[in-house]
Amino acid sequence: MPLNVFSISPVLYLLIPAAFLMGSIPFGLVFTKSKGIDLRNTGSKNIGATNVLRSAGKLPALFTLLGDMMKGAIPVLICMYIIGNTDITIQTDERVIAEDLWAGIVGLSAVLGHMFSVFLSFKGGKGVATGFGVLLAYSPAAAGIGLVIWIAVACISKISSLAAIISVGLIPVVFLLSRASAVKVTIGIVLAALIIYKHKSNIKNLIAGTESRIGSKGGSQVRF
Repeated sequence: MPLNVFSISPVLYLLIPAAFLMGSIPFGLVFTKSKGIDLRNTGSKNIGATNVLRSAGKLPALFTLLGDMMKGAIPVLICMYIIGNTDITIQTDERVIAEDLWAGIVGLSAVLGHMFSVFLSFKGGKGVATGFGVLLAYSPAAAGIGLVIWIAVACISKISSLAAIISVGLIPVVFLLSRASAVKVTIGIVLAALIIYKHKSNIKNLIAGTESRIGSKGGSQVRF
């Protein structure tokens, strides 16, 4: 990989921990605090939008969903802006590799921040909404295809955790079929692995046949 890719701007190195901190913001807790609700002791005990919906209502859930998505998208957009507006001697293909590499690393850092929040003793959510936000900025087409896959699987199986696992698991395949760079494919594999890992309890329930279904008495189990 060309050395120029790693020497574009020192700001990019600072953006990685900044993205982790941004990803660590527990919007679910922020938007339910005024209602006296601690999501960590309520419902599924997850800090994502679904548990907010069940515990605090639609508006806090919407704000949580948008917040979790934005904390994934914003660092990636900032990264791509820095690379696109840095005046250095670099070939076009090198700039593309730089965007794929740095934006991917920054995006993964934001997702890791959500999963292992510094504000929650390094505990957190599943990373689906934040990961989707990252993809919206990193590869809008892949994000759109992933969303279509999620909807299709959710409609057929009525199990949204399964839909999340399958849709994110196919993102690297989407990158391969679209002839994306090896860097982008690798980022897709790591992102999928992280989110699937955080769904390990759901996978156990799926194997045992005990995973909740959309519309069941226990409520939709969308994993954010």
